[in-house]
Amino acid sequence: MDVLPLLLLVAGSATVAGAARRTPVPAPLLLVAVGLALSYIPGVPDYTLDPDIVLPLVLPPLLYKEGTESSYLDLRANMRPVALLSVGYVLFATFVVGWAAYVIVPGLPLPAALALGAVLAPTDAVAAAAIARRVGLPSRLTTILQGESLLNDATAITAYRVAVAAAIGEGASWLHGVGEFLVAAIGGVLVGLVLMVPIHWLRTHLKEPLLQNTLSLLIPFVAYGVAEQLHASGVLAVVVVALYLGHRAWEVDFATRLQEDAVWRMVAFLLESAVFALIGLQLPVVLKGLGAYRGIDAGWYAIALFVVVVAARFVWIYPAAVVPRLLFRRIREREGDFTWRTPVVEGWAAMRGVVSLAIAFSIPLTLHDGSPFPQRNLILFLTFTTVIGTLVVQGLSLAPLIRLMKFPARDVQAETLAEANAQAQASRAAESRLDELLSDESNELPPPLADRLRAVLERRRNAVWERLGQTNPVTGESVDDTYRRLSRDMISAEREVFVRLRDHRYIDDEMLRTLLRRLDLEEAAAYRETA
Repeated sequence: MDVLPLLLLVAGSATVAGAARRTPVPAPLLLVAVGLALSYIPGVPDYTLDPDIVLPLVLPPLLYKEGTESSYLDLRANMRPVALLSVGYVLFATFVVGWAAYVIVPGLPLPAALALGAVLAPTDAVAAAAIARRVGLPSRLTTILQGESLLNDATAITAYRVAVAAAIGEGASWLHGVGEFLVAAIGGVLVGLVLMVPIHWLRTHLKEPLLQNTLSLLIPFVAYGVAEQLHASGVLAVVVVALYLGHRAWEVDFATRLQEDAVWRMVAFLLESAVFALIGLQLPVVLKGLGAYRGIDAGWYAIALFVVVVAARFVWIYPAAVVPRLLFRRIREREGDFTWRTPVVEGWAAMRGVVSLAIAFSIPLTLHDGSPFPQRNLILFLTFTTVIGTLVVQGLSLAPLIRLMKFPARDVQAETLAEANAQAQASRAAESRLDELLSDESNELPPPLADRLRAVLERRRNAVWERLGQTNPVTGESVDDTYRRLSRDMISAEREVFVRLRDHRYIDDEMLRTLLRRLDLEEAAAYRETA
């Protein structure tokens, strides 16, 4: 394997993603655009998207990170709309898009068309979530989109396997398909339930953060691999484990949490950047095999299918949002008044991504009788154009659409007040515990150190309340921001002295590293107190 193209892909995509942070264009869209532009340059290597790498090696860690950062409680509270999208919509889109492809493309067999429908059914909310974070979507809508993206891949992959089995002549019936779907779904959930408790026990009993983070990197691959080995859904196994571990992350020691957060941010940044760049770089690979379909016919097929994919989403979204509310009073009471704005954003945020391309590239080359899979290259082309179309058309217009919808702004004052009340309750418990500990002679401390503990506690309790106060009329900073800035400036002054002493050989490099790490931890503590 040639390592240089892989290094160029990772380094180049990371550079573009970093540059995107300084522009109003979301990183996924800029990465796809740059990938498309580079694909036309002679000498750029052909980056063929390998499903044997993407599905077992790229998808699990991305799902795991999204799962650990998702709220199990919010997801449970919104399970009805999430299930309607991740299961109901995916199956609906598989049949509607598949039937449309069967009608639009001459000579495309129905099983192969349904395989294409399953390929295009799952949405990829990575890009949508990135845009949503920028413009501040309501938390419930964000939860629904994230929950859909976590669970819909399992439905789509199972539907795809049934359709391909029928297409290549394995004689799979729809009843068999339903059974396979249930086995995969239930099996994936069971594997996750079996693995999550022992994995969490191991995480809480390992005392070395380095070992704990090594385990953290292995968890998604273990869950996915065990489930797939048992012919269950690896996607669901990863999601179940991730939701459980994220829900109980507070039981892991602070050093592991700090290190784990940094590690997973880096992993997700590199994987997401490389994945979206890979989407754009697939153009030469897809066009090379298009053959007889080059030209205007393929273009019309692509446009027609893109329109069907977008329209099918809205055809499902509105009845799924309205009908349950009309039929069940409890749903109306629990979910509040209906607003037409939410389904509009849910419908338009349904961008496709690398999972669709990876599944498409896994379509077998031949049927059972040795003949070529019908119009496989055209299926790859239509998948590619639909993915690009949704990322560009919907991705570029999603942020303006969300702003146009004018969702109610988050009540920052109320959120800060709730945070301050929670901190006050926690501080009272901590102060009571400190008094109890100091009353024991075995915990006796000199008064200055005991006062320091109380001062830190007092500072943490007051920090949130201070955010409700006025800003500095000169600098525009809150008291919070000023405290953080002054603390960092003081630490920077100490850091410069340590480096100067090392340069003049008063201390060696090992001592410098020890002193700098101490300052880094103090700076992190100062940030946490006011963040």
